[in-house]
Amino acid sequence: MSTSASNPTQPGANAQANQFALLGQRRFAPFFWTQFAGAANDNLFKFAFTVMVTYQLQVAWMKPAMAGLVIGALFILPFLLFSATAGQLTDKYDKTVIIRLVKNLEIAIMLLAAWGFVAAHVPVLLACVFLMGLHSTLFGPVKYAYLPQVLDARELTGGNGMVEMGTFVAILLGQVAGGLLVALPGIGHTTVAAGCVLLALAGRAAAQAIPRTAATDPGLRINWNPVSETWRNLKLAHGNVVVFRSLLGISWMWFFGAVFLSNFPAFAKEVLHGNEQVASLLLVVFSVGIGIGSLLCETLSHRQVEIGLVPLGAIGMSVFAIDLYFASRGLPPAAEMGAAAFVGHASHWRVMADLALLSLCAGLYSVPMYALIQLRSQPTHRARVIAANNILNALFMIGSAVIAGALLAAGFTIPQIFLFTGIANAVVAFYIFMLVPEYLLRFVAWVASRCVYRYKVRGDEHIPAEGPAVLVCNHVSFVDAVLLMAASPRPVRFIMDHRIFKVPVLGWLFRLAKAIPIAPQKEDAAAYERAFAEAVAVLREGDLLGIFPEGGITRDGQLQPFKGGVMKIIELARAEGIEAPVIPMALTNLWGSFFSRIEVRNGENVAMVRPFRRGLLSRVGLNVGPAMPPAGLAPEAMRSHVDGLLAS
Repeated sequence: MSTSASNPTQPGANAQANQFALLGQRRFAPFFWTQFAGAANDNLFKFAFTVMVTYQLQVAWMKPAMAGLVIGALFILPFLLFSATAGQLTDKYDKTVIIRLVKNLEIAIMLLAAWGFVAAHVPVLLACVFLMGLHSTLFGPVKYAYLPQVLDARELTGGNGMVEMGTFVAILLGQVAGGLLVALPGIGHTTVAAGCVLLALAGRAAAQAIPRTAATDPGLRINWNPVSETWRNLKLAHGNVVVFRSLLGISWMWFFGAVFLSNFPAFAKEVLHGNEQVASLLLVVFSVGIGIGSLLCETLSHRQVEIGLVPLGAIGMSVFAIDLYFASRGLPPAAEMGAAAFVGHASHWRVMADLALLSLCAGLYSVPMYALIQLRSQPTHRARVIAANNILNALFMIGSAVIAGALLAAGFTIPQIFLFTGIANAVVAFYIFMLVPEYLLRFVAWVASRCVYRYKVRGDEHIPAEGPAVLVCNHVSFVDAVLLMAASPRPVRFIMDHRIFKVPVLGWLFRLAKAIPIAPQKEDAAAYERAFAEAVAVLREGDLLGIFPEGGITRDGQLQPFKGGVMKIIELARAEGIEAPVIPMALTNLWGSFFSRIEVRNGENVAMVRPFRRGLLSRVGLNVGPAMPPAGLAPEAMRSHVDGLLAS
């Protein structure tokens, strides 16, 4: 697909602008406002209806305490029944056509709901809750499958951050508007009815401006059996281990968030001694935190899909959930207070700070995961994978309600449930990161490149977004591989001297990264040959292979001659028909750092003996050159390119 900047509907257009610039581009802005209006309408309708049946109507067959649960369950049910079908339709047809049809359906549903509000007809409104759940089910796969078709890889994190921020702001505004409008004396129901219809029309008008997109799998035959197709979608997602476990990670985030959101009213009343205003304030703080965290992802990731933020977010979610327990358990008894009185107590600031930081970390956790799923999923199956995610999300949210209810029935207090959830989050996160070490590795790389060094990468657009490639780089320090990981949005498998695996911590890290140990042929011929076989296998699988052709870390800061091992790998790969380009790279200003062999002890150059040799956040860099075709390459030519990058 073309990336010409002359066509703003194509990926890559204005790729260097920040995420807010997307709101001025046709390929993103109409879609953003379409989903914003839809999320706002969902929540205006549901919240107004919940308030109506809880406070204003007497419905004998539905107790007020059960109203929220019934409405929530009806809304989630279509996700379980129809997500599989929605994913197929999104893959088969133009996503813009699907969006417009879904928005037409929303108008029809809201017209029916408007009559239900005016007539105060609860069964009709319950039917509309189910239908709006169906509307959201159909829109869900489109919401996340559309973005990777119109944004390039460097825009995905920012685009997803904007969508997540917009969604939570829309949820907040919708709920606030629903509560205020339905309470208007005499005209509340009519005003809500008008608001729902107007929002549906606004969403449809925005959808009309969304550019057309190509169908990703037009030959797909629709399987209308939701049970068999749901199972097929889950198996399809399971085919890519990293993607599937990312789906589980996102679903866990929804489990985690649902525990807090569903308990805000009771938490505000029973623990914080606040009224409905305080419950709404907690929702505002939570939503703003999610929005800020989502927007921060692009800044912290330097405009690439940076899953290293996921462990950072997971750590923060646990830390602040656990601290929320300690912040709320010792609050003194008080009379019921409004929002102003609540904020006036300094003891409540810690509670609000914990909620804000907890939700901010949830934004850091979820946005990179969504971007990774979009990037790593096969384009022809992307919407079905996202549909599988929606199914899992619904199941986890139902599980959240069941477990929270069971804990309350067992005598747990709400702060204890928050504590339990925070501890469970730490356990689940650790389990996921051990199953998929890429998250942990990227986190270590992110910390090294953002918190240990001031790391600047130039020319990273030369790192291929897909397909095999050999990355050749100078070898200056023990953390060279970590810094190269930080520069590449794709995983890199490195060939490394077997002795480095004996270095504490770094050895464990490189084993986790599945680095390939190599020993001199004279020392261990079997390990030598095995390393070359594994290296070719990496290229055969279409992955990136990292090599330091000098054969060892420099002892004088100078670029050493390149050895012939890299040529053997290239030739073995070419013999199998694999034409992997060679990407030259040069690490700069690392000589003299803690991890370089600049210190002399007992006549030998050693590293890692003076921790703050250059202080914290010293400037280092990586220059990446254009790809070199493998045919006719020689070690001297590679060295010359790397040397040129060192001088640039």
